[in-house]
Amino acid sequence: MLAAATNLAGSIGEPAANADPTRSWNKIMEPVGPFLHAVTDQLLEQARGFDPQIVPYAEHALNNGGKHLRPTLVALAAGCFGNTTEAHVKVAVVIEMVHLATLVHDDVMDEAEIRRSSPTVAAKWGNEIAVLFGDCLFAQALILASSFPTTDVCRAVSLATKTVCSGETLQTQQRRNFPAARRDYFRVMEMKTGELFTLACDLAGFLGGATAEQRTALRAFGTAFGTAYQVYDDCVDLFGTEAKAGKSLGTDLAKGKLTWPLLLAWERANATERANLEELIQKWQPENLAVVNALLAKYRTFGPTVEAIHEFLERARSALHRLPASPGRTGLLAMTDFLAQQTKALAVQ
Repeated sequence: MLAAATNLAGSIGEPAANADPTRSWNKIMEPVGPFLHAVTDQLLEQARGFDPQIVPYAEHALNNGGKHLRPTLVALAAGCFGNTTEAHVKVAVVIEMVHLATLVHDDVMDEAEIRRSSPTVAAKWGNEIAVLFGDCLFAQALILASSFPTTDVCRAVSLATKTVCSGETLQTQQRRNFPAARRDYFRVMEMKTGELFTLACDLAGFLGGATAEQRTALRAFGTAFGTAYQVYDDCVDLFGTEAKAGKSLGTDLAKGKLTWPLLLAWERANATERANLEELIQKWQPENLAVVNALLAKYRTFGPTVEAIHEFLERARSALHRLPASPGRTGLLAMTDFLAQQTKALAVQ
């Protein structure tokens, strides 16, 4: 048995103030370190299980850094009900493989060259290899999920994967379509990102013996936190730096993905500026960024976007009230505080 998270600073409804984000993240990660090491080891074991000629792609994708947010959520959610088990490690590996498969495909569609400060699979081996290998990752994740003694896990993973891919499809379908993207933005964010956060929390509770009410609370936390995270990630593409993000930025604009700050500017603009913004996105060139940034500044879209992130974080915190006091619950709260700090840090980049 692997030890679950131990106590972390903070209490329900009391986000940390003026804390060093790096130190805060390290504090969250330290108690779940053994669990995450076990997840990393099993990911590498999965990588070595591919055909020998495919192993280099798998090792590159599965051992390429990252914060392991979803496995961390598994560990912390499990810590709400006791200790983590090998079953929790396995389900975290499954979810991480699904997530990595979506990233491999995303990087193809976005023509991104950097992921986690390293070349993407597509940049290193080409789009055809990346697409096919992403499919392999999806399949391997489902094979591992089917090894549980109950079909509930595999069914949940399959449904979540369908939801994630459906969300990505909707976002792609709505590229450069401001009215449609404005209408469906938060629903798409819940689907494409929130769903795997929800799955991580829910399956951790399921494996830990949580009640139906507790699993509902965990799902509510995962959905709200995951949506907040995706809105934050969209802000990084506009307001962040590649050095800090560790990935290619500006790909959303280049591919016509309409993120919340951009949609707010469009909504608030007059008819002439709105038409101009639509044309800038429709005929995107890197030099258009200065004009877009001017519109974002004119209509002060950063502040309302931050407010939206904090609204979802508050929903996540409220869901935690329905869970028993535990080191795991404290750790989940610390995750919301960390994301709030990271959001605040964007304003000074």
